[in-house]
Amino acid sequence: MTPFPRNAWYVACTPDELADKPLGRQICGQRLVLYRTTDGGPVAALEDFCPHRGAPLSLGTVCEGQLVCGYHGLVMGCDGRPVAMPGQRVKSFPAIRAFPVLERYGFVWVWPGDAALASPEKLPLLPWAESPEWAYGGGLYHIACDYRLMIDNLMDLTHETYVHSTSIGQKEIDEAPCETKFSEHEVTTSRFMQNIKAPPFWQMALRMNGLPADQPVDRWQVCHFTPPSHVMIEVGVALAGRGGIDAPADSKASAIVVDFITPETESSIWYFWGMARHFKPHDASLTTQIREGQGRIFAEDREMLERQQRNLAENPARRLLKLNIDSGGVHSRRMIERLIAAEQAAGSEAGATAREPAAAAH
Repeated sequence: MTPFPRNAWYVACTPDELADKPLGRQICGQRLVLYRTTDGGPVAALEDFCPHRGAPLSLGTVCEGQLVCGYHGLVMGCDGRPVAMPGQRVKSFPAIRAFPVLERYGFVWVWPGDAALASPEKLPLLPWAESPEWAYGGGLYHIACDYRLMIDNLMDLTHETYVHSTSIGQKEIDEAPCETKFSEHEVTTSRFMQNIKAPPFWQMALRMNGLPADQPVDRWQVCHFTPPSHVMIEVGVALAGRGGIDAPADSKASAIVVDFITPETESSIWYFWGMARHFKPHDASLTTQIREGQGRIFAEDREMLERQQRNLAENPARRLLKLNIDSGGVHSRRMIERLIAAEQAAGSEAGATAREPAAAAH
């Protein structure tokens, strides 16, 4: 059973990664090559496999909008069909697979499943990415862990007290009750902390927003999981008694922690992380400062998750405990399992239909 849904949009890369050459990237176990067909034009995604001798096309070049294999010069069209090759006739060569691609919200998205099911309407809505009232800064980590471990990590922020004790962690996170809600398409966990001291990261954010950092605050964390593996976390602090998450903008520092988790293999991920900020959106130096601070925080997660993955791989028969704080991750995994099962059932049904004998003519 495949461990990830395929009929979904995954973040494949950021546009800057396609600046001047093809990019090889493995997504959901499939090796892809992504490239920009013209300067500033659309992005194409193909199998990273030259139909001539099996060389990785990502080691090639882009010439006049077409991908040229770096081994023998076979030219590929963006539909996966061979176009030309020096001194050879190649149009009878078999086509390789082409994947649906979208470029939106500052990311390049790919659909690794059934291309007939891909639709722009199935892309998640990210209004902050298109609003001048928000600023975004982020980065990319390659992490050697199962993508579901990262979802667990983000849907239960209790770990902040211990993993991130010098930045965003504080004991009040442990002590505040966590509520989990779920629907057919989303899992949400919420935690609200009243009249507490802001941790170092949020003290910095308050100061940068022109607010005092030494006064008590109300803090919130609302984590939203949507399939296949996206987690958006509403976070912030407001001066105590001003309304918490609903406080006016001049009394709080608020943001959305952006987490796009793209499986590479069953035990590795491409982790596109960032923060969308709803204060001082035009302050580029603040964006840089927050991105650097957040990058250090996520580096702490990386070490923990990779060692956790190693432990689990070495002890596959050991059962793990499930506590009330794990509810968000548990429900997220169940949603993923339902999607995978539905895809496989649809595939089995289609296969059975294809195998049915044709009806006899009368």
